Amino acid sequence: MTRILIIEDDAIIGHIYRTCLEKENYTVETCNDGRTGLDQVREFDPHAILLDLMLPTMNGIEFLKKLRAQIQFAAVPVVVFTNAYLPNMIKEATSAGASQVYNKASVTPKQLLDCLHFLVYGINPASAPSLIPSIPQHSSGTVGAETPGSPPPPANYGYVASAKAASLPQAPPRPDGAFLDSQLYKSFVAAKPETIAGLRDLLQEFMNVGDEPARDRHLLELYRKVHALTARAGLAKFADIAQISSALEVLLKELHEQPKHINVSTRRTVAQSVEFIGELFNASQPRCGDVPAPRILVVDDDVLSRRAIVHALERGNLKSTAVEDPMVALQMVSEEQFDLIVLDIQMPGLDGFELCTNIRALPSNQNTPVLFVTSLTDFKNRARATVCGGADFVAKPFFFIEVTIKAVTLILRKRLFPRAKAA
Repeated sequence: MTRILIIEDDAIIGHIYRTCLEKENYTVETCNDGRTGLDQVREFDPHAILLDLMLPTMNGIEFLKKLRAQIQFAAVPVVVFTNAYLPNMIKEATSAGASQVYNKASVTPKQLLDCLHFLVYGINPASAPSLIPSIPQHSSGTVGAETPGSPPPPANYGYVASAKAASLPQAPPRPDGAFLDSQLYKSFVAAKPETIAGLRDLLQEFMNVGDEPARDRHLLELYRKVHALTARAGLAKFADIAQISSALEVLLKELHEQPKHINVSTRRTVAQSVEFIGELFNASQPRCGDVPAPRILVVDDDVLSRRAIVHALERGNLKSTAVEDPMVALQMVSEEQFDLIVLDIQMPGLDGFELCTNIRALPSNQNTPVLFVTSLTDFKNRARATVCGGADFVAKPFFFIEVTIKAVTLILRKRLFPRAKAA
């Protein structure tokens, strides 16, 4: 029998993958952390490994490096799951010897099973690239698009010349995945009340606790809950929920690693994101493929700030047009319709408040959400931003991922609730 090892810290996701593989006559073992995974590799001697990068005790990158350092496991195919908002980990995984990298929020069971089928049964992806569902690059700029992943694995990571591959039985036929898709959808929807209640309970514990060690524990638990939600939503094809939860997952991870950045702004962003996930559970539907690329305008007269905002948007696979002159921006919004406008407040000639007021007077962008990113963080300026038509507010200096989450939220809200006012 063909042996597959799954290293995944979420028991439900591990069970889903195990069920998929066992239906195709694979023999499967699971474990929930990298250190145990290394022990299991030695005992189980798998023909291939499914590996989540975000693991306790030893993350997936460390696991890959230690695995590839052992000659007997240098050729074992390893299919890696990661988060679209962690491009550095994607590159590290490829360098460490991942055979294929997928965005956990959007990979389908069929993609996964096809990839394993080809890697395990001796077809070298380098010679048959069309057979491997490689992850598309950041070209479309769409919300919900898959993250760029590794290229087809190098020949030395294939199984074409492997003695272990030669001893495998003939590849079994591939079953229809429609039944599995329906089961994933049903189980995800059935768990909706419990999922939302669990997220809100953990959010309240994180927001209200005053003791720092206790706060960190609640933050870590919230991160793990959102981390699991990302994969489950992706498998059930709820791409909108997977998109926002994967961004929130990264913010929670960074706050856990850098607690000095836990402040009023980041707490508010976490709370808004959890509540928006609750809204999406009631409004979004499963979908496949990408939606049209959103049009985003960034207006900031400071070049460094403007570049930082553009970079933050790119982390969410969002392409934008950036201008420094608010008068040029006003001319653009009078002629074109945008899905999101990001404004600074302090700008020469026309400040952000005045520009936002003028935007609201234009029929083409009357309901386009406006996100203020500014160093003016006092209550008076926050209130004025709301009064003039701003949809949300981020304080400088900012976490890149915080701007990403705000942008993705506002764009999704505009698409899913098109009749709602921008502010």
